[in-house]
This record gives sequence, C-alpha cells and structure tokens, in this order.
Amino acid sequence: MTDEQIARRLQERFGYRILEYNTAGPTPFCKVSPGAIAAVCEYLRDDPDLRFDSCMCVSGVDYGKDLGVVYHLHSMSKRHKCVLHVDLPREDPHVPTVSHIWSTADWHEREAYDLFGVVFDGHPDLRRILLPDDWEGYPLRKDYVTPEYYNGMRVAFNEEKQGKHGGSWRGEIYLTEEER
Repeated sequence: MTDEQIARRLQERFGYRILEYNTAGPTPFCKVSPGAIAAVCEYLRDDPDLRFDSCMCVSGVDYGKDLGVVYHLHSMSKRHKCVLHVDLPREDPHVPTVSHIWSTADWHEREAYDLFGVVFDGHPDLRRILLPDDWEGYPLRKDYVTPEYYNGMRVAFNEEKQGKHGGSWRGEIYLTEEER
C-alpha cells in the first residue's frame, strides 16, 4: 500500500484527528492530533490490510516554538511504512503512550522524555534512561542551557571542538588546574 493510500484510510477513519498529510520532503507523513495517537496506532497495527507490526522509532523533536514526536512504523508482512507526527506545546508536552501497542516504543519514549521532556501519559515506567536521575532540564531542547557544574564537576563547552564538528554541541567534563 502506498503512503497516500494509507493516509487516505486514516483520514476516512479518523477524520479531523488527522490534521494533515504532508508530501513535502523525502518522507511523507500524517500529522495526528495528540489525543488520537494511541487510537491511530492501534488501528494501524490491527487492521488486516495495514498490519503495522513494528514501531521502528519514536523520536522527540524541538521545532523551536513547539516540540514534537515522530513515529516511524513498518509492516513486515505487508512491506509498507508510515510516519506519524504529533505537535506538542513546549510548556506542557503530553501525549498518550503507545508502549502498550508496541513494546519497542517503551525505551524510545523514555529517551524522548529524558532528552526533550515529553511526557507519555500512561507509560508504565517513565523515568530517565540516559541521564542521571538528578539531572536538571532536557539537553536536546534548543533552549537548554548547559549547567556550569554537575555534582561538583565542571561542565564545559569546548569551542575548539565545536567548529571541528560542524557547529554541534560537544561537552566535556574536566577539572581546571585550580580544581585538581
């Protein structure tokens, strides 16, 4: 089934809860209302013509003004794929979990929570997965400010390495001569 056929089925089934079908760019996607994401995913998994049996990835995204979650789904038996987007307000980013639909979403959702602060309502174990429990903030948000210290260790931004890596953030924990 093509991306367009899948999008049409979703629009017929869920109506206004499918906010947009976007074909701009290399990967077409359906933008879904946050409250409908679990129902849409359950339908994609259970419909005999669709059978999306694999959630390949759930990713947090910072668009600047808002946050988002992107779901990459795949049907092994039907050999088709689907990408779903959900936009969330930066101030209170909540979306229902899909970890009860695909167990693979469990750790992906925890990662999006840990790095972007997206809360997956109904998740069975929503806690940090990469960062220490006492870490403050969400480091992949564009408005994140790196703390000067973490547990007594200086956290520094190395400008020399920043240029070397194409402008990406490269942090290092090190002690200055005075701190040694």
